[in-house]
Amino acid sequence: MIIAGSASQNLGAKVAKLLNKKFASVDTWKFPDGERYTRIKDEIPDEVVIIQSTYYPQDENLMELLFLISTAKDLGASKITVVTPYMGYARQEKRFNDGESISAKTVANLLEAAGATEFITLNIHEESVLDFFNIEAKNLSAMAPIAKHISTIVEDEPIIIAPDKGAFPFAEEIAKLLDCTCTYLSKVRLGPDKVETRIVDLRCDLSEDDLKKHSNVNIDSVKGKEAIIIDDIIATGGTIINAINILKEQGAKNVNVSCVHPILVKGATIRIYAAGCESIISTDTISSDTSLVSVAELIADALK
Repeated sequence: MIIAGSASQNLGAKVAKLLNKKFASVDTWKFPDGERYTRIKDEIPDEVVIIQSTYYPQDENLMELLFLISTAKDLGASKITVVTPYMGYARQEKRFNDGESISAKTVANLLEAAGATEFITLNIHEESVLDFFNIEAKNLSAMAPIAKHISTIVEDEPIIIAPDKGAFPFAEEIAKLLDCTCTYLSKVRLGPDKVETRIVDLRCDLSEDDLKKHSNVNIDSVKGKEAIIIDDIIATGGTIINAINILKEQGAKNVNVSCVHPILVKGATIRIYAAGCESIISTDTISSDTSLVSVAELIADALK
């Protein structure tokens, strides 16, 4: 049986249809004092899959997920696979200052304590978070379905751009799937108070051995090319807007933006379009107007 929380109802329904499994009916709402009410209206089988992202409001969605897991366990499920397409608190995976909470660890402990026997997520911001789980934990990549969508919207061979070096593995993964070039933007310090962001010529940035392994990253310029920016998460959009401005200054034919998790807070969508972006492409790990790519098939395959 597939059970979906209120944050992932549409995605859960798609997964259930792909797997030809029953999609449970769930009631969830808030009492006047703000407390959450949750009820699974179907008889619980021995094995269930619970799908719920924990984006804003993170605490409410997380509590609802914990209630669903605990209820399924109480009603007889012995195998409970929890699919959290977007895992909130995953960026708080270590203590930077004394006294700080390692929130990702607490969330992992709570999911296990509630009754989860397996955990699946997508493009978690810090993969080390999976080490906090004592149960089997998987991190899936949504780059293949994103690449498939990109192939339908570009007329010429695109160039895939990571907005920083940390996102370069995503750009490289998509570039390999599309058989095109990729690079990333890097901040270069020019003086005590001057920093410039540049498009990296990877022939200079990579060693000769690395270049032999990554022949698709040998580029000079984005001039006249269709540029696709890729990142795992877009929140306020500041990094993406900076990347768009640089690519347009360098003569990119057009710029599209893509990501897995479209948090898009503080007017990010409007500001990204205002910067000159042609389109924003995201997945449905978080329900958004930009969710043009579904990860339902990816999740369904992982559950088979």
